[in-house]
Amino acid sequence: MNDDAPVLQVENVSTTRGRVQVLWDVSLQVGRGETVALVGPNGAGKTTLVGSITGLIPPFAGSVRVRGEDVTGNAPRAMAKRRVALVPERRGIFAPLTVRENLMLGAYSRRASRAELAADVADVLELFPALRRYIDALAGSLSGGEQQMVAIGRALMAKPELLLLDEPSLGLAPKVRAENFGALARLAERGVTILLVEQNLRLAAKICSRAYMMQRGRVVGTESSDELARSARRVYLEL
Repeated sequence: MNDDAPVLQVENVSTTRGRVQVLWDVSLQVGRGETVALVGPNGAGKTTLVGSITGLIPPFAGSVRVRGEDVTGNAPRAMAKRRVALVPERRGIFAPLTVRENLMLGAYSRRASRAELAADVADVLELFPALRRYIDALAGSLSGGEQQMVAIGRALMAKPELLLLDEPSLGLAPKVRAENFGALARLAERGVTILLVEQNLRLAAKICSRAYMMQRGRVVGTESSDELARSARRVYLEL
């Protein structure tokens, strides 16, 4: 482990899904404590890149490093033990389980005491006060925005060194979306390292220091948060 290395370093990653190549020579990095956006239209390859980082869709070329260690192709379980946590697209919560049970599942790779886990759940509820009243309700009975809170909270229970979020604003009402992004901004202020996959450039620009832009499976540019906000009306990223 190299403490001076970026938390995440992706170098020349190429990935296929089935027989179709989706990513071509993608490179990016996220430093400790940074919040970096990955933006682009549908079909740009953003979710496939997240899968290549987390081991869900191993690349056939290139490398993925976490804190300087090569983790290319490691299984998702191994990545969780390295404290890499994913909030997947469309949340992926366990609907038949309670909110509390969903949160506790996020800590499965840790060896934590009951007192530590209780404190971590309390931290999640402080971040998302709306969940307090639903803590023992079935997660499937919650609204989409509340389920997104559960998904983020579950990832935070892993105490991640790297938090990846795939389209956290997708399908949410503006008020709930703003609330959830306010929570992400507070996480960024705490120094949590975040890679945010997002189509909503205006939201991404509010909490990210910089962004990588993807199109047709390639990184086609990088921008600062100010540049990202100004580029929100570009045709190929029109929302």
